[in-house]
Amino acid sequence: MKKIIFIDMDGVLVDFGKQVKKARENPNLSDRLKNHPDQIPNIFKNPPVYEGAIEGVNQLYSSNLYDLFIATSPAWFNPMSFTHKRLWIEKYFGQLFKKKMIITHRKDLLIGDYLIDDRLANGAKDFKGKLLRFGYDYEKKTWNEYRDWDSIIKYLL
Repeated sequence: MKKIIFIDMDGVLVDFGKQVKKARENPNLSDRLKNHPDQIPNIFKNPPVYEGAIEGVNQLYSSNLYDLFIATSPAWFNPMSFTHKRLWIEKYFGQLFKKKMIITHRKDLLIGDYLIDDRLANGAKDFKGKLLRFGYDYEKKTWNEYRDWDSIIKYLL
């Protein structure tokens, strides 16, 4: 039986930090939106891919060891984030995650073996399987245990 992996989007598949930095360069952006970038209209529409993410996910998929799911928390006050995240997944992964995308603010309710996430928020810290802390923790300004997709692949494969 395949093990289940949930993969977060922002900060794991999506280089959301790069997207925010670009958005903050807009001189017309209000201070409120600079402080709450997840509320910027269309911020989730076409952010860049996190380096190594597509190749990493494809390696996990090709291994045939895991059943892969997206587990993402949308921006509650930016309802288009729900749609934009879904379209982004299809753009970069085609049908790989068709009907395998979970949009939730309660990752602690997910049942699976692994959660790849950059933060502890939205229930990630209470996930019942193994949490693989990924990338850069922008809140604590430190690198997580799994700095990049190569380290994730090395651990899981």
